[in-house]
Amino acid sequence: MVCDRIMTITLATPAVDDLGDAVAAVRSWQHEGAPMQLHSGDIGWFQRSGAVATAAALRTWSRNGEIVAVGLLDEPDVLRMTIAPDLHRDEELGDHLAADVSDPERGVLPSGKVNIEAPRTALLHDLLAAQGWPTDEPWTPLRRDLTEPVEDPGVRIEIAGHELAAVRVAVHRAAFDNSTFTVEKWETMAAGPAYSDARCLVAFDDDGSAVAGVTVWSSGAGKPGLIEPLGAHRDHRGHGYGRAMSLAAAKALQEMGASSVIVCTPSSNVGGVAAYLSAGMQALPEVRDRMRTS
Repeated sequence: MVCDRIMTITLATPAVDDLGDAVAAVRSWQHEGAPMQLHSGDIGWFQRSGAVATAAALRTWSRNGEIVAVGLLDEPDVLRMTIAPDLHRDEELGDHLAADVSDPERGVLPSGKVNIEAPRTALLHDLLAAQGWPTDEPWTPLRRDLTEPVEDPGVRIEIAGHELAAVRVAVHRAAFDNSTFTVEKWETMAAGPAYSDARCLVAFDDDGSAVAGVTVWSSGAGKPGLIEPLGAHRDHRGHGYGRAMSLAAAKALQEMGASSVIVCTPSSNVGGVAAYLSAGMQALPEVRDRMRTS
């Protein structure tokens, strides 16, 4: 493990064998009422790129050997992170995080334009704002409570395990332009530590065609579960399959013991927001990344 120590906080890029620890920490920090934050499912979805790439994209901050913050470089210049719930306003940790993300020599973010997604309650936002980091385009978090029954999606839904992986991959590629998802990547993702609490679903129309797909990620019983990603086949849009898939995702997470289902999408994705709202989700206050413009 490569480390850099300042005060009592340790910054690290985990080894492959340490991936499970990072996932476990992020999973443990999910709770009802938490601001939108990095979810264990985000790491799980990234793992389609492989364990080595996932470990290389993670940064952990530890205090006295205990992980207190985790960041995922979703792209080389985009860091998505979360912090232990009781340390959002911790000054030592906040100062350390701000220094680490601001200095390219620390190995977290490169020089030039970068973005950081962090819980809106984190001291890090205040510190970066004081350094002149503005906010970027708004995103809309959405949530649905799962303590009440979820309506039937109205279409046939199948759990996509190994035998339906090719179908899950095909509908994803038909939903997202320029997708590089493959069956091999699905298998790699499914072998990761986060997928033990995940499920892929595919919706079929009356003719038996796969029309939409979703992957849902539980963080454990009584905690919020995540939709990441959800998409409708480009040839089958406009028939309510986005709503149906959202309901299927909610039902699956409910069966897995999740207390709620959450998702976050760009506010500019008006159709996506509308589909989630039609499936009984409620829009929460918009969130914005912090960005360094140069």
